[in-house]
Amino acid sequence: MSIASRFVSALVVLLAAGCASHAPGPTAEEKAALAPTGKLRLALLASNATNPKDPTTGEFRGPAVDVAKEMALRLAVPFSVVAYPNVAELVGSATRDEWDVISIGINPDREKLLDFTAPYMQTESGYLVKGERIKTMADVDRPGVRVAVLERGDSDIFLTKLLKQATLTRVKTIPDALELLKSGTADVHANIKTFLIPASRQVEGSRILDGYWQIQPIAFGVQKGRPGAEYVRRTINELKAAGFVKESVSRASVPGLQPAP
Repeated sequence: MSIASRFVSALVVLLAAGCASHAPGPTAEEKAALAPTGKLRLALLASNATNPKDPTTGEFRGPAVDVAKEMALRLAVPFSVVAYPNVAELVGSATRDEWDVISIGINPDREKLLDFTAPYMQTESGYLVKGERIKTMADVDRPGVRVAVLERGDSDIFLTKLLKQATLTRVKTIPDALELLKSGTADVHANIKTFLIPASRQVEGSRILDGYWQIQPIAFGVQKGRPGAEYVRRTINELKAAGFVKESVSRASVPGLQPAP
């Protein structure tokens, strides 16, 4: 690459980064709608591998936090995290005034409660199995196969309709699901691979089956009908176009996580 070409490439990167911080700000109405308490509160799942706690500061980090912090910067308000211990409580909070924006996977049940942006991240949904009984994805939907899913999680919502012969066992947390695998009370744990990859290291003799049963989109959302949803959508689109989201996902280095197209 010539010196001139390298200069142009560097300039494009700088301009993209500048777009993330210097895009037109929100209106007064949008700011009031999204930060009624004077700060932007992000709801997320405490156990999600995509937003771990920093071991030094104890603060959450990851793409959801990066995006919400940038949104708070544009709103000119402080930022805070509202963390929930399990997905059922996270989804249940959508009917209460405990947060302003949420980062979560899109599914039909949640679309009844939330107005979503375009997806900004995605991951595959798959199966973690133990032993040799189940060898392929097709082996899961058979009589007698017990599948552990997180209550009100994406696997619960989608597999309730997709699986015709296997039996679903609903649990609150991933450790609960892994205990069922370890004890032989469940044959499969269904989840997104950003959860399954670290979980597979905790269950001796387990493995993630090749393939996936869906691509799970992850998006920001606000409570249904709440003013300010359009501003959040616009901000997500701008941050994706500027390369902000792609860089954040790359920096996070979470196995199985990708920026959404």
